[in-house]
Amino acid sequence: MVICLQRKVFILHEIYGVNDFMHEQTIEFIDDQTVVEHLALYPDGKVFSYAQEEEAYAYFIKEVGFDKPLTQLSQQLRTAIAKYKEVILIGFSVGATLAWRLSTLPLHRVICVYGSRIRQYLGVQPSCPTLVLLPIHEKSFDVNNMKNALQHIHFVQTVQFAGEHGFMDECNRTFHLESTLQAQSHIKKFI
Repeated sequence: MVICLQRKVFILHEIYGVNDFMHEQTIEFIDDQTVVEHLALYPDGKVFSYAQEEEAYAYFIKEVGFDKPLTQLSQQLRTAIAKYKEVILIGFSVGATLAWRLSTLPLHRVICVYGSRIRQYLGVQPSCPTLVLLPIHEKSFDVNNMKNALQHIHFVQTVQFAGEHGFMDECNRTFHLESTLQAQSHIKKFI
């Protein structure tokens, strides 16, 4: 007999690894019917400081990338889908881009928080409701162009917030308290 638990939330981290911000996000979503787990992309709990942003990005691109982890992540998600009534995937930054690419799986919900590289995968057709949270400004591209492209994709809802990439992380120099509170509220309603 298979026991079907209520809900599992997976969190995919930014380039820094499973840091304090990711642990804070875990606390945001735990309740008596929800289990939360990090999907660590780095071996041995590797974590970068914010001062190591360039090194962290280079490490992610060289050692992980946007293709290599998809098979393993898909397997982990499919295993959870067989055990839980609802499986939700929340990704931040590079984790958001991976979450976007995994939104074709039979998940309950996918939330992508400032996943700037989503713009390279606009051919993805999510199979579940997908929330994409974007800042008003990104230094490397025009956010409005990406938002406009996403608005035409079935199942996708986009919301923009004041601030820049990383606005939800209070340890990040781009932290924006009001946008963080609004974004958390949107995520919880969406779930």
